[in-house]
Amino acid sequence: MIDVDLPPGPHAGALARGFAACLASVTEVPVTDLPLPDADLAHALGAWRTWLAEHGSGLVPIADPVRFQWAGWWIAVVEDPPGPAGGRPAGQTAVAVLAFGTPPGVVLSPQAPALLGRATADLRIREAYAVASLDPVLHRRPTAPDLRGTVAGLAVAPAAEAPMRLLEVAHARAGRGLDGDRYAAGAGTFSPRAGRRPGYDLTLIAAEVLDELAAAGQVLDFAGTRRNVLTRGLDVDALVGRRFRIGEVLCDGRRPCEPCVHLDRLSGPGILRPLIHRGGLRADVLTDGEIRLGAPILSV
Repeated sequence: MIDVDLPPGPHAGALARGFAACLASVTEVPVTDLPLPDADLAHALGAWRTWLAEHGSGLVPIADPVRFQWAGWWIAVVEDPPGPAGGRPAGQTAVAVLAFGTPPGVVLSPQAPALLGRATADLRIREAYAVASLDPVLHRRPTAPDLRGTVAGLAVAPAAEAPMRLLEVAHARAGRGLDGDRYAAGAGTFSPRAGRRPGYDLTLIAAEVLDELAAAGQVLDFAGTRRNVLTRGLDVDALVGRRFRIGEVLCDGRRPCEPCVHLDRLSGPGILRPLIHRGGLRADVLTDGEIRLGAPILSV
């Protein structure tokens, strides 16, 4: 996503212009390149659907946006109180916001910046739309070269929302995770409630991401990420769909570990947005073993 300011225009069309700014942000297209009909939001949505279809995407209505959970972008029209609580000018009854994460939070709010970081569950949503590809084909990932890095940090939390405890040595259990961690015990905030699901044993994040955040003035320590393994010298995103070893432990990279408003609440505010697409990796643990600080990480 990119920052997009509210395009200039009459006050009566502020909602359509706010929606256009959110759509421009998620598609990373200059807002001036979007069709912006001089009409209400309903007419504008028709024009944007045609424009998106020309680029292989669509705008899908969300039936139950209050309960919607999807680790992707979606745009909501929400009711916003005037004044300091919401930040909108008096007389403006609805604003468009861009949401991301599971659970989701607001990552862009051109009409009412005070809503940035708010959980969508706390907002009164009138309608919402997901921006989605029209092509469901799953393309094969190109073969990546061997990947190498090291373990720069280890951490577990004994229960959901409990403080992370830093370790020098961790013991991994196949199909569970790290001893002493809430996900190994099935007690994490997002632990599956019925049966085992892939991707919940172990989480990793790159130290280089935290370095970049610190350089930009957004300081977040390893414990604040609530991930289990801090890596150094490794592109963790490249491990999605690949097996790798952390020390003597064999793991399987499952999917990106995107941030959510829950992390923003525990370690923020302001953590959700800068970690989008940089939140790390979810992995399965395939063998028992020991992981130590400084242990090598190698793709296999």
